[in-house]
Amino acid sequence: MINTLRVNTFKAILGESIVASIAATISLLILDVPIWATFLGWIAFFTRGITPRDGMINLACVLSGLAIGIAAALVAGVVTPYLGELTLPLIVLAATFVILSMRLLPTISNLLACFLGLVCFFASTLPPQFASFIELSAALSLGVLAGLLASLVAKHWGVDKSGSPSEARATVES
Repeated sequence: MINTLRVNTFKAILGESIVASIAATISLLILDVPIWATFLGWIAFFTRGITPRDGMINLACVLSGLAIGIAAALVAGVVTPYLGELTLPLIVLAATFVILSMRLLPTISNLLACFLGLVCFFASTLPPQFASFIELSAALSLGVLAGLLASLVAKHWGVDKSGSPSEARATVES
């Protein structure tokens, strides 16, 4: 039984790695989006449950954070001539307040995924425009999809989301 668990864990890890490799290749060669942003989407997928429904909620949260980041940058561009050095702390205050307030929403309340979206925009150094939202949304969406596929591969081989062989699978195999 132990050898079967080790083999299945290895198969799951290999399968997940193949999914990651395919996602990175699609990011680079087909979509021409930042690979690191795709992996932020992968991370966002695993922040709250690993079901397709949870994946959609996590995607909505990460895209909301992305939109808030773009909106914050647009507002900063408008108010900087008037507020000068006060712009940064006030924009950070406002963006953080909005994201933290999302915890009050019934479903789209995954703050970690929201902050990943916000960080994604600012790390990209892209201009705050709709094209940037589309580019980063494509990368994040691919990452969430890849995270879902990776979780399904792990589930197939009896490995839970922590990377440990699941007890249910171990019981069946014994």
